[in-house]
Amino acid sequence: MPANLRELRDRKASVSTIKKLTRAMELIAASRIVKAQQRAQAAGPYARELTRAVSAVATFSNVDHPLTTEKPDPKRAAVLLITSDRGQAGAYSANVIREGERLNQLLHEDGKEVVPYLSGRKGIAYYTFRQRDVAQSWSGDSDAPSFARAREIADALIEAFLTPTEDGGVDEIHIVFTRFVSMLTQRADVIRLLPLEVVEGEEAPAADDVLPLYEFEPSAEEVLDGLLPKYVASRIHYCMLQAAASELANRQRAMKSATDNAQDLIEKLTRDLNQARQAQITQEISEIVGGASALADANAGSE
Repeated sequence: MPANLRELRDRKASVSTIKKLTRAMELIAASRIVKAQQRAQAAGPYARELTRAVSAVATFSNVDHPLTTEKPDPKRAAVLLITSDRGQAGAYSANVIREGERLNQLLHEDGKEVVPYLSGRKGIAYYTFRQRDVAQSWSGDSDAPSFARAREIADALIEAFLTPTEDGGVDEIHIVFTRFVSMLTQRADVIRLLPLEVVEGEEAPAADDVLPLYEFEPSAEEVLDGLLPKYVASRIHYCMLQAAASELANRQRAMKSATDNAQDLIEKLTRDLNQARQAQITQEISEIVGGASALADANAGSE
């Protein structure tokens, strides 16, 4: 077999194998995104009701809680960056990292030192490659985050916020994540987590929504002590679930595009292979005809 034909056949077989892999990854992402959407939607009602409860307590108790009190002249800001653990998800991690860099620049311009907290191996690799210091990092469950992991992150961030700045603490905390809007639209977003702004974004009570009245037992301050850490963990978990659904949607789209491109390349290689075969057959026929003609001429000359 000529080298050109062998090369084309080997390349076509290689691309066909890649197509099978990307198709399988596309189907896996498509099957998992349904569960990810369901988890994100299921977390919504709990987050909204918890927001209402915290809003009511903070509004009617007049208690100055450490997590809701704005610190004078903030100097250090923690940024929780939520990325993916794996690749093959298009520009998903790149977009959220870019948004994190934009936030870091704004905080630096405001005279604040940035303290990074990272969730996801892609963000960790980005900071490690650039030899940047990281306060703490987590990885291993970006596409299916658990509430236990969110609570672990919340505890670390709350501890940093309650620690005085001169002892290595922070004055405010931000989250950079990807908000799931639809299967076609996912948007890198930023929210400020602490000091707590209980009326914020999609989870905020509506303007005509009357906050419930509570009687606080044993006291409003102790109620806030119990509610606010749960609220912070709930917000982090909600952001992680939104990011997980966005990651899977991006992966499904990226793998579908890769599968389509592989199919286009297979079709092109098939055409090139057919043309090479035709050229080979034509050459062989020409050689046969030429040989037969030479033989006939030789026989005619001998006669």
